[in-house]
Amino acid sequence: MAMAARPDTVESDLPSAPRPGTYVRGTETVDAIIRAALRVLIDEGAGAFTIRRIAAECGMKVGNVSYHFPKKELLIQTLLDDIIGNYDKLLERTVRQPGLDAEERLRLIVVLCLDDIAGKRTTRLFTELWALANHNDFVGDRVRVFYQRVHDIIAEYVAELNPALSEDEVRSVAIYISASMEGATPFLGYEKPWASRMRAFTAIATHALVQLAKTITSREIAGLADRT
Repeated sequence: MAMAARPDTVESDLPSAPRPGTYVRGTETVDAIIRAALRVLIDEGAGAFTIRRIAAECGMKVGNVSYHFPKKELLIQTLLDDIIGNYDKLLERTVRQPGLDAEERLRLIVVLCLDDIAGKRTTRLFTELWALANHNDFVGDRVRVFYQRVHDIIAEYVAELNPALSEDEVRSVAIYISASMEGATPFLGYEKPWASRMRAFTAIATHALVQLAKTITSREIAGLADRT
């Protein structure tokens, strides 16, 4: 996700979130390792994402990196925690401004997510994370937790816009909205075949997804809507 500010703004904020526990929070060494790990994953891909390569990228000995991050899975966890923390800050500055109604907040989230997908960092980072998740259960679980957080945010506004829906139905709509946006990545993400159409896609998506959240019924979600 990223708002009218480019996704690179979010990246420059990294790292800032609370750290899991094997090292002192916020040290320059840990920050340098995380930034190097992010560069490797974005520029070289999941195949290059090793402790040895990350150590070379940040000019440290392998043992120094391993001291803070014994496994690369811990680096993935920390990267995603940092991203979530920075997105939360972005939401506070934009979506959660006072005076906005639920419709405008959901519209802003859609714009925020798609603007983020258009950037190099998110297009490459998340496609590589998906690749890692296919073969690593820990990474898969961390990616699931990340998207669970995204779904929670979307669901908050869907529930407000469409109070007739049950909690489970709200969750289904939130997942649909999230998946619709994430599905744009291989088509309209950074340097993808139809990247030039992202602006039009965003305009269509903000209209269609917000309208869907407001008007879809329980019968339609259950596949029982009458065909006319």
